[in-house]
Amino acid sequence: MRCPEVMLKKIKVSQLLPYMFIEEFCGSWIAHPFWRKSFTIVDPADIEALCASSIKEVWIDTEKGRDLPDSGDSLGEADSVEDVEVRPRHANGKEANGKETNGKEARPASAPIAIEFENAAEIYSRSRTAVASMFSEARMGESINTEGAENMVDEISDSIARNPHALISLARIKTADGYTYMHSIAVSALMIALAKQLGMNKDETQRLGIAGLMHDLGKSLTPKDILNKPGKLTEKEFALLQKHPGDGHRLLLDNNCDDEIVLEVALHHHEKIEGTGYPEGLHGKDISIFTRMGAICDVYDAITSNRPYKPGWDPAESLHKMAKWSKGHLDQKLLEAFVKSLGIYPVGSLVRLKFGGIAVVVEQAEDSLLRPRVKVFYSTKTHKRIIPEIVDLSNENCSDEIVSRENPSRWNFPDLNELWVDQAA
Repeated sequence: MRCPEVMLKKIKVSQLLPYMFIEEFCGSWIAHPFWRKSFTIVDPADIEALCASSIKEVWIDTEKGRDLPDSGDSLGEADSVEDVEVRPRHANGKEANGKETNGKEARPASAPIAIEFENAAEIYSRSRTAVASMFSEARMGESINTEGAENMVDEISDSIARNPHALISLARIKTADGYTYMHSIAVSALMIALAKQLGMNKDETQRLGIAGLMHDLGKSLTPKDILNKPGKLTEKEFALLQKHPGDGHRLLLDNNCDDEIVLEVALHHHEKIEGTGYPEGLHGKDISIFTRMGAICDVYDAITSNRPYKPGWDPAESLHKMAKWSKGHLDQKLLEAFVKSLGIYPVGSLVRLKFGGIAVVVEQAEDSLLRPRVKVFYSTKTHKRIIPEIVDLSNENCSDEIVSRENPSRWNFPDLNELWVDQAA
């Protein structure tokens, strides 16, 4: 006999039928082919895609969608409806997403960048598809499922906890057609890393991660020829681009977003401390700490990424330039924390060593911002490429050290990204 008070049932994916409502997936968000955490199954092809994934079970909500048949004939390995696991919402100390609600946060084990890079690459790829879907929904005037962003932020946050440099470094590599989506993921990861560096609590860190994902939502309404223009924008084009903070703020309000952090960052991430930013020209203390964080993360990812109108700057050089801007544009104390979260020489930075080697930074040292692990691949003495060698500058037996940043455009190494990505991979 059925229990009418029970609303959720755990079933095998092979038992799914069209018009069932999936409440949650039993497994990691990156393991299934959908970006929403809960929705009604309509297309049989979605069931096929789920069966082909590593997800084996799901929770369905029988009040929001179709239930299992009364007969046990189509229940696969289950002998009857009574054999299917059931629970009311939030039962057993769980939220809708299946996470424990006892207040204890499980900290992912730390991992070297070489190990975490594979996870980060998968998270980045899946998140790009999800953000693209979210922007498309906004562009078409459809309702945006902002709750889906929580799943992405959970995975991004876990990756940052395991290794704060893997996903952030990977996120600098972007394609021209997907820049806006990838930029949103990168800013989310940078916001989470900065929040952790500042010692913010889990709730604020989660909200800042979502704010990073949503900060450029208004660009879904900006003409693509403006976003991808290879040359300088005209005054009229720039005026259209400057509408995106307000457009994003409005889209979030239209979709019942009431999170002040997310709304503030969307509307004010282009404000500057000296009051010359947009859209409201806010000054100093009128700009919240969360928005100041968003401005730093937004600027860093923008200037280190390749764009249609310019190549990205070296990460270490970018931090150096941002330090110069901090007096009028950016919050100086927050920028100092930001540098600590990335390292003075972030992964991917091109550097010159004391003994004549040119190297790329491949991993940060735990105890020193100045002595990362590097891959030496060029000799300034012979002016030739050499067999790449990993050198841990933080090793007490290592006498070599970084003497300067190097401008990649001066050297024109075509495989610079491959050098540090290959090490991480």
